[in-house]
Amino acid sequence: MASTSSIGPMPSKSADLEETWAYLNNGVDLIMNRLETGLSFPDYSSLYSTVYNYCTSTKLAGRQDGNRTGANLVGSDLYNKLHAYFVDHFKPMIDTCESLHEVELLRYYAAQWDRYTTGANYLNRLFTYLNRYWVKRERDEGKKTVYPVYTLALSQWKDVFFKQVQKDNRKLTTAMLRLITQQRNGEIIDQGLVKKVVESFVSLGLDNGDLNKECLDVYKDHFEGPFLEATEEYYKKESESFLAANSVSDYLKKVEDRLREEEDRVERYLHNKTRKELIAKCDDVLIRQHSDLMWESFQSLLDFDKDEDLQRMYALLARIAEGLEPLRKKFEQHVKTAGLSAVSKLIEAGDAGDVDPKAYVDALLEVHRKNSETVTRSFKSEAGFAASLDKACREFVNRNVATGTSSTKSPELIAKHADMLLRKNNKMAEEEDLEGALNRVMILFKYLEDKDVFQTFYTTKLSKRLIHGVSASDESEASMISKLKEACGFEYTNKLQRMFTDMSLSKDLTDSFKERMSQNHDDMDITFSIMVLGTNFWPLNPPPHEFVIPQEILPTYDRFSKYYQTKHSGRKLTWLWNYSKNELRTNYLNQKYFLMTSSYQMAVLLQYNRNDTMSLDELVTATSISKDIMSQVLALLVKAKILINEEKDQYDLNPNFKSKKIRVNLNLPIKADVKAESADVLKAVDEDRKYVIQATIVRIMKARKTMKNQSLIQEVISQISQRFAPKIPDIKKAIETLLEKEYIERVDGSKDTFAYVA
Repeated sequence: MASTSSIGPMPSKSADLEETWAYLNNGVDLIMNRLETGLSFPDYSSLYSTVYNYCTSTKLAGRQDGNRTGANLVGSDLYNKLHAYFVDHFKPMIDTCESLHEVELLRYYAAQWDRYTTGANYLNRLFTYLNRYWVKRERDEGKKTVYPVYTLALSQWKDVFFKQVQKDNRKLTTAMLRLITQQRNGEIIDQGLVKKVVESFVSLGLDNGDLNKECLDVYKDHFEGPFLEATEEYYKKESESFLAANSVSDYLKKVEDRLREEEDRVERYLHNKTRKELIAKCDDVLIRQHSDLMWESFQSLLDFDKDEDLQRMYALLARIAEGLEPLRKKFEQHVKTAGLSAVSKLIEAGDAGDVDPKAYVDALLEVHRKNSETVTRSFKSEAGFAASLDKACREFVNRNVATGTSSTKSPELIAKHADMLLRKNNKMAEEEDLEGALNRVMILFKYLEDKDVFQTFYTTKLSKRLIHGVSASDESEASMISKLKEACGFEYTNKLQRMFTDMSLSKDLTDSFKERMSQNHDDMDITFSIMVLGTNFWPLNPPPHEFVIPQEILPTYDRFSKYYQTKHSGRKLTWLWNYSKNELRTNYLNQKYFLMTSSYQMAVLLQYNRNDTMSLDELVTATSISKDIMSQVLALLVKAKILINEEKDQYDLNPNFKSKKIRVNLNLPIKADVKAESADVLKAVDEDRKYVIQATIVRIMKARKTMKNQSLIQEVISQISQRFAPKIPDIKKAIETLLEKEYIERVDGSKDTFAYVA
């Protein structure tokens, strides 16, 4: 049985325009309005063939000229018929839209868009021949308002239907914005519907020059612009009313949620290119316009350790230009205040003149630890906050109540703490990881402005540890030197490393001397060890007075001196009796005791091998120790009850001495030594600085040849500031010294310009 066509019989190949279009019009109308009823393949093929037949008709051969084919001539007729069809197609749709509003309008619009674009796609394929030849030729000849059939359909939708609907107070836009506002208010909306309408706005943008290029003109004019305005207005009202009734902390959470929602909105139904402007608008309304309030509340969040709120505030203010700078300044002041306060509490609790190095270091480190964690956790280790932390720490580490006006106090206390850590039997080292404790010392070390003061104190303390054999371990000493070397370079630790070399050489020297003595002398009943230390590397000063060597040790002294000269002729030995120590054995008591003494104590006690009682003056004469130091030495021996002082300045050996310990340590530091140490260190620092400044000036001038005074001073400060903060008067003094020594000279005719003298 033959099938019947739903669009009528196909016209002949020679049919004219009216007959051809009458047939095509039935097919176009079915496709555009009743596609759901179905279009058979034979009908589709007939429609396609009709277009082809008409476009290639030779009936109009008499009108052909040149290379133009039939399609070029008759294509315009079909194109115009299609154009007119689309215009008529929209009339009932426009009428329907007049009575629709809000969601109903959007649903109708979206349904019609789906139906229309589906049909237009079919038409585009039906009129392939028209597109391929006539449309292409027209466009190639510069007629950019002639489109392929599908694009023609979109163009007509925009010009005839879309613009007509939008004339009425942008009906479609208003409906969409109302839906989005409802969603912002927490209501559930049909997001798919909004997405479909938005996609239609995007599709309606046509670039006549390049039809394949995305054009967002319609989307921007009819949706994005109004949407951004509505967004600004909505969030302006909401933020103001929310802040009037809630805390800044709650507001931060609110903003965080809102920004997340807007990001989600872009993903769900907006064009991706709206993201940048939408987020910028939200940042401006929700953050920038309320940034003053956030900055004001920052201090309170810091004071109460509100980590989550700090994280939110940082993340939000980081989104706007210069949003973080006020926070960085406030954070710097907060850390500085915390550091100064911690030291003040420490001083109030103890003696201002005698600060405990451990307590001092612990207080500074605790402030650093707490705020360093804040930088890491709340501010994501951002470089600006890390710099604010460093700046604040540098300030309170170098200048606080404990330091007063002195720039040397902090380096001294930190060096003393390091000394305590590195000593044997140190409770701190036992309780916790020593390596970790040294790393924490280095945290403070990096903030010291006068690193040369620390270096000199550290060197002095290290020399004492090595001389007295009280280092916790060689590994720990080497580890600390390695850390200092990494922080300040080889030159900074050169002396420290040479000190260890001297100790190793001294051990070998002692062993070889003992071996020689065992071969040549049988009467060596004194156990003897020696340290020969390089004058340039050890911060040790010889005693300021003569010293009479007791006859008991004189033979050993002479033998070693001769032995050393045979090994190293031309070297001069300076004996540091003030650093030497001894061990004496008592023979006058029923119980034998071993007394650990200093050389001065040894010299005093050995006098009692020949005397039972001696006066202060007799002891001074016998030993050549100054009266001031002798008084302190005697005071320690009397306190230990080795000597008895019943008459003024008269000292007797105590025949009834008793002690619970067999080994009695009498070698305690005397006040004169403690005071002298700090004075000597600071004096050494001042001397070193003079030479460092002079050497730096010479090095700069050698490289630059000529330099103005101000530039030279600035360059010297720049090069030395890593080691210490040079004072300008000291630099000027060094320049004058170098002028006198003729390392540099003034340039003729210019008072403030110097030249290097080769």
